[in-house]
Amino acid sequence: MTTTEALQLLEKFRAGKVGRQAVLRAFQAAPVADLGFAQVDTHRALRKGFPEVIFGAGKTPHQVVAIAAKLFEREQRILITRIGGEHARALRLAFKGAVHHQTARCVTIEKSPLSKRPGTIAVLCAGTSDLPVAEEAGVTADVMGNRVERVYDVGVAGLHRLLRRLELIQGAGVIITVAGMEGALPSVVAGLVSKPVIAVPTSVGYGASFGGLAALLAMLNSCGSGVTVVNIDNGFGAGYAASLINELAAGGATPRAEAASPKLQ
Repeated sequence: MTTTEALQLLEKFRAGKVGRQAVLRAFQAAPVADLGFAQVDTHRALRKGFPEVIFGAGKTPHQVVAIAAKLFEREQRILITRIGGEHARALRLAFKGAVHHQTARCVTIEKSPLSKRPGTIAVLCAGTSDLPVAEEAGVTADVMGNRVERVYDVGVAGLHRLLRRLELIQGAGVIITVAGMEGALPSVVAGLVSKPVIAVPTSVGYGASFGGLAALLAMLNSCGSGVTVVNIDNGFGAGYAASLINELAAGGATPRAEAASPKLQ
């Protein structure tokens, strides 16, 4: 249950559309579900505005499905990241509405998609080899209720490719830049825009890139203002952070909910 959904439930109670016991059950439910191999945080959405995200790598398909099923008892949407083919097949068998985002290595399951808040998140990708990380960022931001514009294969080796998309990029509220090799893209973008830039180094590159360490250090040492850096290949972290920034720019989750329920104090 998100903050918005909690407010809507209280509004329905005040209007007599749901009973007291239904409201009490919703708020008295234990915040942790013990599955033995996992302690599932069932109040994450109420605290943070989005349910606990399942990191699939290292988990068996059975474990991923069990965690997702427990979350889906109460939540409207679920995001599972870093999954393989077996995870995806198991999730699609267990959940009719499961969508496998193959390039992003993610699965989303939604009873009802979040409405899109104002503002746009632009996801820029330096090269086609960086697409899995860029798509992970894009899928994350999208399922969290944001409009996402993808601008791919605009690395600095061909600067004209980036400049021809500049109007779209400058119109975004938050910009995610994903790059491997020497990791120069965020610095170039930060010099052209007045919006927050979230830089994501990828492990793409030859030997001296050291699995993304060269790009990470380049981004940390960026001379461009307004650049924030996440960990190597962490598209999810970038998409989540961009969503939080965009939510603040849109007025935050609580004001958005109150706009639909103006009488609630």
